[in-house]
Order: sequence, then C-alpha cells, then structure tokens
Amino acid sequence: MQVITETESLRSVSAAFRERSFVAVDTEFLRESTYWPKLCLIQAAADGVEAVIDPLAPGIDLTPFYEVLADKNVLKVFHAARQDLEIFFKAMGTMPAPVFDTQIGAMACGYGESIAYDALVAGELKRRIDKSHRFTDWSRRPLSPDQLAYALADVTHLRDLHPKLMGRLERTGRVAWVADELAGLVDPGIYDTEPENAWLRLKLRKTSGDYVLALQVAAAWRERTAQTKDVPRARVLKDDALYEIAEQRPRNAAAFDRLRAVPKGFGNSRGGQELAAALDAALSDPERKAPLVDRPAGAAPSAGPTIELLKVLLRTAAERHDVAARLIASSADIEAIAMSDDADVPALSGWRRDLFGEHALALKKGKLALSLENGKVSVKAI
Repeated sequence: MQVITETESLRSVSAAFRERSFVAVDTEFLRESTYWPKLCLIQAAADGVEAVIDPLAPGIDLTPFYEVLADKNVLKVFHAARQDLEIFFKAMGTMPAPVFDTQIGAMACGYGESIAYDALVAGELKRRIDKSHRFTDWSRRPLSPDQLAYALADVTHLRDLHPKLMGRLERTGRVAWVADELAGLVDPGIYDTEPENAWLRLKLRKTSGDYVLALQVAAAWRERTAQTKDVPRARVLKDDALYEIAEQRPRNAAAFDRLRAVPKGFGNSRGGQELAAALDAALSDPERKAPLVDRPAGAAPSAGPTIELLKVLLRTAAERHDVAARLIASSADIEAIAMSDDADVPALSGWRRDLFGEHALALKKGKLALSLENGKVSVKAI
C-alpha cells in the first residue's frame, strides 16, 4: 500500500493513474459540524496501481491528482458519487470527467434505486466488506494500518466491481440507460453554492412576488452566514423558519419574536438585525423585482386514478425488465403523462418510451388492461 504524504510521490503515482483507462476513487471527509466538507483522505486504485493520499499532510499539493480527475482519457469510477464530486468540484473549480457511478449503473442491473456499496459488492463480487472503521474520525492523525487498509479496500473492490457492471450493461444493451443519470450527476448547477441561488433548493409553498423575494433574501442570508461561519445551514436557521419568514416578512426584532419557527431572541441578535435590514431593503425597493416563478401546474384532481394506474404500470415494467423504476420515469413524468399524451418528459422518448411510455399511453386510451393473477400484476392488450 502506498500512503502518499508528499507532492513528489503524488506526482509519480498520478502519472501511473493517467496511463490507465479508468481509476476507482473514494474519499473520506467530515462535515457533520461544518458547511464545507473537510477532505481527510483520498483513495484511488487502477490496474496495478493503488494509493491512499493524505490531503492533510503538511505541504502536500494535490494538483497532480486533480489533473487525473480532469483527464478526459481516464474514466473516474465512484459509488454514490455526489458528495465526492462536490468536494472535488469546489477544490478544482471544474468537474471531474468522465465519470461513472456504480450506484447508478446498478440501477440498470436490477439492484434497485439506491443500493448500498457493501450490498453491491456482496452481490457482484461475493465479498464481505469490513465495517469496523465506518465511524472513524478521519481527521485524526496518525491513522493506523488497519484504518488505511479499510479505506483502501473501498476502491480496490470498486476497481474490480466496475468491469463486472459494465460487462452486464454492455451485454444487455443498457449502457445508454444510465447516460442521462450520469449527465445529471456531473451538472455543475447542482453543486452551486452561490448564496443568491440558495432559494432554488427550497420547495416553494407560494409563488406570490413578495413571498418569493423574501424567501430569496432569507435563504441568501442563511447561506452566506453558514459559509462564513462554516456551519451547517440548519445551525443558522431551519427551513421551516425560512418559510415562515417568507410568509410574514418581518422587518424588525419585535416581528421576529412573533414567529414560532425562529429561535427566541433571534431578532435582537446581530444576525437577526442583518436579516431584518436585508428584508426591509429588498421589500422597500421599487426596483427590486422578485425572481420569476412559474406556478406549478399540478395534476388535476380527476387525474388521480390515472396517476395511480400509471404508477402500478411503472412498477410492473421495472420488475419485468429488472431495472430501478426511477431510471424509467419520475413522479413528475407520471403526472405529466396523466395530463397529456404529448408531455415533454424523458419517459416518452428513447428507450424509456419503448419500456414504459407506449404502454402508458395505451393504458390511458383503454387499449391496455392491468389485472391481478396469482398475486402479481399482469398487463394485457385489449
């Protein structure tokens, strides 16, 4: 096992990684009490090369490994990659590419929507993963040989797992099935931490101008404060507090004190005064416009039975083709199809239309019937 603590050693092993077709990557990090994840360890393995990289080693420059992540000729393989990609995107300023996520690949191989890594390794490699160091504080040094071996095993298993999954996807013609999910995973927009965009992560309860403007201001203030103090968003204000602030639009300490979801005394705090001033300035400015928001169309009440039948049809299709239902259609897709035969949704195009979309439209038109036979749903043409 190579434990990399110096830049020169990292440069050497990174050069070896760049000569391989793919490299399996994993990280260990802490973020329970912080806004920004603290990267504590990087594990990487490729054919004949494996290493544990210590980002906390004094003086180490991670640039050589970041160049591996950015190399378009080397596939980066992760499992449940989102948090790893978030860390690297922030550190590199660009997204690692190309990327393959074995959790997404497993969705097209009959393993359900969010299979755990240990279960996937057991299913594909028939190996049992040691969980004894799962709750290790990876920021503490020195790390023991057992801890390092545990960390490295994550990527050595992943290195062996990727070819098996890819082989199954290629044999069954399902490589393209995971492409859309992978494209969404590496969309920089989902890792955006710009405070002014923080409100976009919240589910709107109203779409009126003042409500949306107040929610944008409050969410931006919370995001900026959490980033500055490096604490989780909820340590600043919980989501319910943001919604109540958007509803009531307080502009002084007394107004904050009347809100149930806001901590007592918040209005008189420095943060409360800052937020009150920001709300007052935004709501008083005739030139400040609320972000434009389309009112969610929602499904008509009469579409309820259709939606429920389409959900049953989706589950049946997923079971028949041994693929995760979410990979075929989302809840939003189902509602849109229930409302319109011409809905512009992924489920009505490409391979998804072949597996599900055509049957969904036929069911709506009464050309398909669902029945129960021996406890299982059967689909029949009429």
